[in-house]
Amino acid sequence: MNIWDPIEVGHMQLEHRIAMAPMTRSRAEANGTPGAMAAAYYSQRASMGLLITEGTQPSDDGQGYTNTPGIYTDAHVEGWKRVTSAVHAAGGYLFIQLMHVGRMAHPDNTPHHRRPVAPSAIAAAQKIFTPAGMQDMATPHALAKEEIRATVRDFRHAASRAIEAGADGVEIHGANGYLIQQFLSPNANLRTDEYGGSIVNRTRFAVEVAEAIASEIGAERTAFRLSPGSTLGGIDEGAQTAVIYRELVARLAPLQLAYLHVAQGTDENLLKDIRRLWPSTLLVNRPNRTLEAIGADIESGLADMVSVARWALANPDFVKRLRIGAPLNAADPTTFFAGGARGYIDYPVLA
Repeated sequence: MNIWDPIEVGHMQLEHRIAMAPMTRSRAEANGTPGAMAAAYYSQRASMGLLITEGTQPSDDGQGYTNTPGIYTDAHVEGWKRVTSAVHAAGGYLFIQLMHVGRMAHPDNTPHHRRPVAPSAIAAAQKIFTPAGMQDMATPHALAKEEIRATVRDFRHAASRAIEAGADGVEIHGANGYLIQQFLSPNANLRTDEYGGSIVNRTRFAVEVAEAIASEIGAERTAFRLSPGSTLGGIDEGAQTAVIYRELVARLAPLQLAYLHVAQGTDENLLKDIRRLWPSTLLVNRPNRTLEAIGADIESGLADMVSVARWALANPDFVKRLRIGAPLNAADPTTFFAGGARGYIDYPVLA
């Protein structure tokens, strides 16, 4: 296999094996509706085939940063319809990534100004950007069991609304220090009920979210992202990392989801175990992958697809450039979250 081989993923027929990774761009309206330029941004990159959107909150309490989009109100649905229509017209597929940030938040960043929520009342002990500048992340409210069940329902509702908006599916964000990974991690989850303690209990919330969404919109439209060993947001899975993710992947495997998206860390043996355990499409994202090695995991059989982030951000025609060996635009980090068209929809394409 190589990156130019076509592949069937869920209900999608893809012409190659490169996907656009999710990237926060912070350009939504204050109420969470995708901004006016979002349709242009995503449709410009439709040749990526499978586009995974920026993290999109499934509820009011799922928001942690300013100007991130949501997918749970009528206004959100109408905004995303403009995006999905543009992407489909340009020949691409769009999965909306559902991201509940949990404790990775500050009340100043949300319209409701409530404390963030988490499995336990443990702050991330990090700072976050707010309209008033950098501030300490707030100590979260520990979710009661009924609130956990309500959060699962929020994910289900958001997935339904994503399909209503024309999305081809949703990717559950279980990575990068956000709510689902907070439940997994022994230093963020000190619960003593059925959602804490043992590794089976700590994976329960992740599995319940996946089951709820798959039953709502279909497994072929449901995907899951994880980042074993990630320390973002103060997460420390420690020596339990491999055991946690073997258990989680084994419990997700029977659901027959469209794909599993792994943000790979340093444990190559764990990635091999995930490959062995996972029955459908496996996407692998390597942050420090070189352009020359972009297809190595596919050629070795370790992955079915790869996802790329900055290359896609700065090169709307990344696939074409890669095919013909054309030079790439360099990404401008000062515009990643700056708002406006600059560094968003103005990167040049080949003539």
